[in-house]
Amino acid sequence: LSILLSLLAPAYPMKSPDSGGILTPSGLSYFAEVSKPHAETILRQDLMAPTDAEVFLGSPEPSSKSQITSVTVSDLSLVIIPHSGLRLSIDVDITASPAPSNTKELRLAIVADLQVEMNSAGDLELVTSACKPTLKEKQSSEEVESKSSSKELDKEINVNKICLEVSKLLLWPNEGLMSLTTPFPITPSCLVQYLPLAAPVFSEQGITLSLQTTFQVAGMEIPLPVNPMPFSVPEPVSSSSSHLTLAFSEQFYTNFFFALEVSGAFNMTIPSQTTTNAMAEKITQMSSLFQEDLPVIMQAVFRSSAQVTLVESKAALKLFFTIQIGAGSPDFQTILTVNVDVSSRLHLSVIDTRMKIAVGAIEDVEISLATSDVGPVPADLLEELFLPAIREEVPAQVNVVLSDGAPLPHVFGFTYKDASVVIHKDYVLVPCNLELELK
Repeated sequence: LSILLSLLAPAYPMKSPDSGGILTPSGLSYFAEVSKPHAETILRQDLMAPTDAEVFLGSPEPSSKSQITSVTVSDLSLVIIPHSGLRLSIDVDITASPAPSNTKELRLAIVADLQVEMNSAGDLELVTSACKPTLKEKQSSEEVESKSSSKELDKEINVNKICLEVSKLLLWPNEGLMSLTTPFPITPSCLVQYLPLAAPVFSEQGITLSLQTTFQVAGMEIPLPVNPMPFSVPEPVSSSSSHLTLAFSEQFYTNFFFALEVSGAFNMTIPSQTTTNAMAEKITQMSSLFQEDLPVIMQAVFRSSAQVTLVESKAALKLFFTIQIGAGSPDFQTILTVNVDVSSRLHLSVIDTRMKIAVGAIEDVEISLATSDVGPVPADLLEELFLPAIREEVPAQVNVVLSDGAPLPHVFGFTYKDASVVIHKDYVLVPCNLELELK
């Protein structure tokens, strides 16, 4: 395998994007909703921990130091700033007790601008470009900013420290972004990885991220051909009610099958439903090759890469096999070698975070003789002897290989629901909603 991959490496230059997705404003609102209890937990830890009391609260006199008794996030929102990034707004209600007989109600408002950047390692990072905290007493209409001259409220809470780590108040900061690029298994020896090509683009339609897919077989990355048609994530024609729309080019599916082919997953053994004696009745030269009646076996390998074609509402798959037909075990003796091309529908669906891929019944098949040790064999006789088994076994065995499907790009801790698959010419869209997995 390593020799094969080294031979392939010079043949394929860097490839272009073949997949991606758009996180819609609706999806961003869902992230904000599920981040709210997380933000409240983090703020409570920061503000109410006894070890932090002297940092966040109190006066110079130890006997009169304040204590925060409650922290509640009343509102958390995320909105897109087109061509720039995100704006995070958080309103926090705080109850503090400067003295046993006195309770103070405070409102902390945090407004932060966030950007998603790509670092030198190729990972996406969420960074804070601006943060403005505002603190006020609920009983007063006067707002007091973090740099206010009001020393009394300035001592109540160190809002600037919160701004230093404001992105941690979200449920999906950098750890989640990095999990997007984790290699996911297709088979025990084949992995898929989605790599961002650049920082995402922020627009009114959503956050668009273009990805290129890489595949690893036995720990080595497979060189893949360049997408013949430049691919970019299609913009929605109208505002979408779905949280997220994933997009996959025709090339993505071709690459997926190529990776499985290189891994040897499609090499298969097919029982022919005939024997050497039965074949000898139709091909007289067979009688001199085998002294006993043996089951005839077909050993199939890909002779060229699978072709996936996407048109409106339909995905088609064409497979190209070379099949050695023979008998004997453990010493297999080849009788015939045939080339077989099969065409069928490709069925796509989504379950959780995987795209399920299945091959339908063979709709078209071509068989031709490549080599023969028993003289010429007419095409109609090849079809009579071998096509029934090919029609039955090839889809069944290919579907066993495809049974786990293709992992979709996703952030750990979230799954997809209400997903649909919409096939267009040259690409597939998967509108879906996000769902936080409960631990």
